[in-house]
Amino acid sequence: MANLKKDDIRHLAALARITLSPDEEGMFSTQLSSILKYVEQLNAIDTTGLEPTSQVTGLSSVSRSDQEVSDTMSTNELLNQTPSREGDNIMVPKVI
Repeated sequence: MANLKKDDIRHLAALARITLSPDEEGMFSTQLSSILKYVEQLNAIDTTGLEPTSQVTGLSSVSRSDQEVSDTMSTNELLNQTPSREGDNIMVPKVI
């Protein structure tokens, strides 16, 4: 499929919902065909015996575990620092 025809380009353009001029169809036909020929070179590489690689950094987990923090404020301490409150709720300006 390395040599795309203008019909192929028109079909791809329709799928992408873009309009191409006849000059652009010819230009993209040439450019996309050369890109596909370049990518087809990967088929010539012998990959037998190679395991699939999903990442190459060697890191197994970069997330930290959740830890409980003991020096948090109580609900009343937090509510006492707010400029406006109604019961146990913090009042904020309406945002539209």
